[in-house]
Amino acid sequence: MNSPEQLNTWQPESYDRNARFVSELGEPVLAMLRPVAGERILDLGCGDGVLTEKVAVAGAAVVGVDASEAMIAAARARGLDARVTNGHSLRFEREFDAVFSNAALHWMREPDNVLAGVARALKPGGRFVGEFGGHGCVAAIIVALEAVLARRGINGAAQIPWYFPTADDYRERLERAGFAVDYIAIIPRPTPLPTGIEGWLDTFAENFLRPLQPADRRKALAEAIELLRPVLCDERGRWTADYIRLRFAAHLTAQA
Repeated sequence: MNSPEQLNTWQPESYDRNARFVSELGEPVLAMLRPVAGERILDLGCGDGVLTEKVAVAGAAVVGVDASEAMIAAARARGLDARVTNGHSLRFEREFDAVFSNAALHWMREPDNVLAGVARALKPGGRFVGEFGGHGCVAAIIVALEAVLARRGINGAAQIPWYFPTADDYRERLERAGFAVDYIAIIPRPTPLPTGIEGWLDTFAENFLRPLQPADRRKALAEAIELLRPVLCDERGRWTADYIRLRFAAHLTAQA
């Protein structure tokens, strides 16, 4: 995939191996959604459909959208209604009772366009519930990658593929888009990495490596890992990522 949402090329097999914790840790957001049988719900950034499937099990008619063709194919293999769609240009009109999103909105770096599309997709009073990276998320990892690129004369800040807002920033954007915010919070969530920092970097850091020659990428990763070892790795060799999440629940106001 090559889109504004995500400059990595997602591979469902490696994602399942290195990042299954993403959907597993999305359960609290699913609980906030409280899907009801008969509702029509949009899963924005559905990935391979693990959480989408759980919404469907609750009896809702759910549509999953994602910019990755490979991930959508994996979601369809679960029997889901899943569609390749760019989150910056949703084309639904007053169709859904709720929009749900887990660990996807930080890949969509034009948040006002995303929120406008979500507002169009919802019926009046419809709810928008989600969680994604908040201000300060993976800050240590970003600093290490920027340092490695700086050694090579590359501006690492220009390679950051994520949007990690503060709660105040996102609240203001939600309200401008016509939402009333029922809940919003920044939640520190140190996250154990099942395949260590190398698996995480292989899955999520491709954008930082793109400016490098292929022969230099492994060396750069090794340098970043050594910079991170004193911060994110314990005495038993267990790695924990410095995740910070922004969790919210909002509803579309009648005048939106």
